[in-house]
Amino acid sequence: MEIDELKATGVQVNYLMVCPRKLWLHSHQIGFEEENDLVLQGKVLHDTSYKKIKDKEILLDDLLKIDILDGQYVGEVKSSRKMEEADKAQLLYYLYVLEQRGIRRKGKIHYPKERKVVEIELTDEKRKEIPKWLAQIEAIKRSTKPPKKVKYKYCSKCAYYSFCWVGEDE
Repeated sequence: MEIDELKATGVQVNYLMVCPRKLWLHSHQIGFEEENDLVLQGKVLHDTSYKKIKDKEILLDDLLKIDILDGQYVGEVKSSRKMEEADKAQLLYYLYVLEQRGIRRKGKIHYPKERKVVEIELTDEKRKEIPKWLAQIEAIKRSTKPPKKVKYKYCSKCAYYSFCWVGEDE
C-alpha cells in the first residue's frame, strides 16, 4: 500500500477492532465521547502519565497521534488492558506507517494504572493484514448506513451505548 493511501487514523483502527458501528458513528461525527466519564478519565490519565518524557503527543500527517517516542520505541498510553487487541492494532498501524516512511521502531503499550507495559513488533503477517484493515475502514466510512448492532460484553461502558441500545429490544 502506498503512503498516500494511508488515510485512517489510529483511533479508527482501534475502533474497527472494538466495534465497526462505533467506527462508523465516530467517522460520521456522531460523537458522544466528550461527555463520557471513561473517555474523560482516559484523557486525564494520558495527560498526567510519563511527564518526564519530552517527546509526547506527536502528530504525523493529521493521521497519527503518537503518545510517546522514546529511543527505539513508539508508545501508547491506555487506561486498561480490556481492549488490548485493539490497542495492539492501533500501535501496529503506527509502526506500519512509520515503516512506510523509512522509520523502523518497536512498540510499547503502557497501562500505568495496571503498572504494565506490553511490547510489540510489526511482523510480516501484520504487514499483510494492515492493508485489509484499511480497506475495511474505508468501506465502513463510505457506507451511508452504520453497520448492524452487535452486542458486546463492553457495550454498556461505551460512549455510544445510548445511541445503539437505549429504548431498543436487545
